[in-house]
Amino acid sequence: MDVSDGLPAARRRLVMICAVLGVVLAGLDSAIANIALPTIARDLAATDAATIWVVNSYQLAVTVCLLPAAALGEIWGLKRIYGLGLVIFTVASLACALSPTLPVLVASRLLQGVGGACMAALGGALVRTIFPRALLGRGYALIALSVALAAAAGPSLAALILSIAHWPWLFLVNVPVGAITIPLFIKVAPAGEQRARPFDWVGTAINAAAFGLIVTGVDGLGSDARGLALIELAAGLVFGALLFRQQSRQPSPMLPLDLLRIRLFALSMATSVCSYSAQILAYVSLPFLFQAVMHRSAVATGLLVTPWPLLVAVAAPIAGRLSDRYPAAILGSIGLAILASGLLLLATMPAVPADWNVVWRMAICGIGFGFYQTPNNITLMTAGPPARNSAASAMVAVARTVGWSLGSAVVALIFGLRGDLAAGECLYVAAGFAALGAVVSVSRTGAQPMTA
Repeated sequence: MDVSDGLPAARRRLVMICAVLGVVLAGLDSAIANIALPTIARDLAATDAATIWVVNSYQLAVTVCLLPAAALGEIWGLKRIYGLGLVIFTVASLACALSPTLPVLVASRLLQGVGGACMAALGGALVRTIFPRALLGRGYALIALSVALAAAAGPSLAALILSIAHWPWLFLVNVPVGAITIPLFIKVAPAGEQRARPFDWVGTAINAAAFGLIVTGVDGLGSDARGLALIELAAGLVFGALLFRQQSRQPSPMLPLDLLRIRLFALSMATSVCSYSAQILAYVSLPFLFQAVMHRSAVATGLLVTPWPLLVAVAAPIAGRLSDRYPAAILGSIGLAILASGLLLLATMPAVPADWNVVWRMAICGIGFGFYQTPNNITLMTAGPPARNSAASAMVAVARTVGWSLGSAVVALIFGLRGDLAAGECLYVAAGFAALGAVVSVSRTGAQPMTA
């Protein structure tokens, strides 16, 4: 079947159901594991520091596997690698639920991260393959909506499950969903194109060292071992330079240097990094502001944070429809300007604001982020030729990872220097990142995609 301009509507809906379920599973699993850490530490007789690796191992595996998963998607086909990701994620979820010790649970989470990386790296490529060009905005809006709803529902769902069941059920609930999704995806998903070339094992090893050291280094900035964290960051940057050099000699690089040479793609990547840096600066600092400064409870803090992802879910479909008619450069710039305004409003709140005074500011941030996200992702996915779908999709996730890592490093630096004043200052810096993203976004005006 020719899928050059998407699938028939009925089949497209079935494939999209699988894609959305994959996004929701991976998104919920990232959000709910944090809530269960104290319970897991107690039940498995582990220290709090060791239990953090239940979260870190998953994020580390996702990060280092994004580019290799995209390369395998081009070599073996999108359907095989995305489907393999679903299988790995489901099997690993069962292993997590049955883990008798913390090392087994951490190993299972690493495996789960490999599956999550396959879905994260190729989800965007899957949308571009199954949707007609005229409806791409709606497809990416559905993905953004799913991500936002998973982020908003994750903590509440985790609390609900833990109130009526043991922590393994946080992972066990994935198994029946995966068992239904896997055969459906195998049946309805298009095979996708394959490109005969060898897999770059050397590049994969250097990629793992670069991203792994950078992620662990950023995580370590907030601990007492800051010196070791700086060494890890420096080593990660050295391996990053080695990766760039090694990949520049490859005819089909795993790190898509060919895409980064396209001005529209490079500027869209920079816009994405700025936006995710702003997002993580706010997400990390706001709980400290609400609890340590405004003396809200943990439950109240969760409720006050919720308007942001909820309004992303509202704004994303609207932005998706508008992106079919208006340039992403303008829509993205408007969205990031709104986000910057919302962050400044949060930074300049009264010392003891009423809850409603916080909620409407968080809502503005959510509207801005949702308004920017879908048009920017569409641009990233369509700036290069269709044959590079998988690589472009992985770079969407890489931009998010780089932005979060950069934002996390800045948060750790500000908290280390400013102490109790850090939360408010992080919001000003977040607003600066969002404003810079708005400027970079509008600079894309007139830049053209590469169609072949």
